[in-house]
Amino acid sequence: MRKTPTRARFTPRLRTAFVAVAIAAISGTTLAGSPASAAAPSTDTTQFKGVNWADPRDNFADDPVVLSGLALSDTYAQTYTKASRIISAFRANLGANTVRLPINPYTVNGSYWKSYRGVIDAASDKGFKVIVSYWEGTGAQKDGFIDDEATYWPMWNTVVKAYKNDSRVYFEPMNEPHGYTDTEWADIAAKWLSTYPSVPRNRVFVSGAGYNDHVTSVCADPRLKGTYLSLHHYGFWKEYATYDQWVADLKVRIGDCANRTVADEFGSPMTTGLNYNVPTPDNNFINYLQAVTDTFRELKMGSVYWPGLRTDDTYSLQTLTGDPARPWLATTNQSGADRLAWGWGRGTPVQQP
Repeated sequence: MRKTPTRARFTPRLRTAFVAVAIAAISGTTLAGSPASAAAPSTDTTQFKGVNWADPRDNFADDPVVLSGLALSDTYAQTYTKASRIISAFRANLGANTVRLPINPYTVNGSYWKSYRGVIDAASDKGFKVIVSYWEGTGAQKDGFIDDEATYWPMWNTVVKAYKNDSRVYFEPMNEPHGYTDTEWADIAAKWLSTYPSVPRNRVFVSGAGYNDHVTSVCADPRLKGTYLSLHHYGFWKEYATYDQWVADLKVRIGDCANRTVADEFGSPMTTGLNYNVPTPDNNFINYLQAVTDTFRELKMGSVYWPGLRTDDTYSLQTLTGDPARPWLATTNQSGADRLAWGWGRGTPVQQP
């Protein structure tokens, strides 16, 4: 989901109603299926301290995704060199140890895959955890459904074959599967797990239903036992909420599943001069970011900021600097970086009024 309020897919009121209905529908219900034996995730998800790295055009694309700072014409070696420096900058500037990357069939099933692997390899070689997530296309394809199963499964066959033995690489079958009902999405996630039994359950991120906006339904499904769950949460979903209202909004979407959940997208404007270290009760985005980072810390949840790097995105916490062939990054908002670190269990708290 792209992160400017004018591009939200539906209004805060409709989204709130949707989530309330979805949560009510699954409350107290165990979905059909048998638990699969697998190693469970650890008792919390604090090991994931990360950022998203995105295509400047957005990750919804009908062609290969080319991350900010890279070029479609880059060789594997050029991609690896650039990615190594950008990953190093994420660590140096933010203290990150995780990066979330998009894939689609155009990226994986064609000639660009050889080069794009340089990003995943560079991140893994730097010791980063790498979450690889499928994005649907744009235009008419941007409907919350897998675009084409005839290309989707070959894509995952290729990615799983390449990285199933790399313990730093994690697999997220789909980003924001909002076209499906909660049950339909759980069925697809269960099919993914049964299709790739060689992938340990604790290296799979099952997206929350809808726009990844609640994990309660996938958490309740025993077929998905042992996986991590990914949650998205954004301040532009409401025109205004207080700090306490944002805390409550986030917690209802998590339910009692925090020990399996990673917020692998959340974000606020970073290039507009907001100071996230000062309580400002009349500012929705400051209330939001303080509330969610406090809650991630309280619940011992990992988090992956959107975006760590995306050219010309006002939410981007990093911006490219230096020689394009040997890029580096600069932080766009130090108070935003401070809040990210606080959510990860570091730094100094903001005192609420």
